[in-house]
Amino acid sequence: MYRRLLIPTNEPSEVEPLIRFGAQLLEADGEIRLLHVIPTTTLPEVTRQWRASVNLVIPAHETGAALDIRVDPEVRASRDVATEILESAETHSVDAILLTLRGDRRSRNPFIGHTASALLHHATCDVIVVNRLGLIEAKVPRILIPTFSGTPPPKALQVAEEIALRHKGIPIITLSITAQGHAPTEGETPPSRSPRGVPLRRRQSMFSKTLLGRRGLPELILQESARERYGLLVVGEESGPAQGPLLTRRFLEELFRAAPCPALAIRG
Repeated sequence: MYRRLLIPTNEPSEVEPLIRFGAQLLEADGEIRLLHVIPTTTLPEVTRQWRASVNLVIPAHETGAALDIRVDPEVRASRDVATEILESAETHSVDAILLTLRGDRRSRNPFIGHTASALLHHATCDVIVVNRLGLIEAKVPRILIPTFSGTPPPKALQVAEEIALRHKGIPIITLSITAQGHAPTEGETPPSRSPRGVPLRRRQSMFSKTLLGRRGLPELILQESARERYGLLVVGEESGPAQGPLLTRRFLEELFRAAPCPALAIRG
């Protein structure tokens, strides 16, 4: 699916899981660039953290060798982490940026707040955000794609298909959450196949316009998703019921914090 994938990270424990997850989305000859940005330019601190970055570089090389894929680690120093990530993505012409969100708005994680918002709003390539459960869950029984537009976002379906095929063709379920009167019936439509032959089921749920307000969308998605025994929740870029962009930092933080399962969001 992707020829070049950029993975920004600052946690050694996430290097291997992120690379393994990203490998599912790579083309046969694809490559991964792992980027660690030291968030300071003060020389003594840069020197100390530069030496410590070996704890990210070595696992990156080892994981790439184990998976037989090319992994190029890169270490930069800058007070503006978001700008460095965006510049690296442009310089190396990557097709997507893959990162994870952890903690909440009080977290020191640089991918919360300004950095995550900047990537979601300004990256010219796809941006894929995965929660920590998505990095540790090995088996995926089925994939669920919720949507407020009636049809799954094309990029979300494409990513779901790629993962489904890597898991021996597991089924994909699309859940259309719509306002009352905007869908012909509530329930499930006959099974079909995705463009790449993956089993595809479509289900509809209708709510009042009040319940479909901008606030509470993560809770609404998880409430409806609980009816399905899915293993991965994939949310794509679209407009919410209030006609605003769905994939905001706040939306993802709320969704990931409450999701009891692996979850992935893609803006592209």
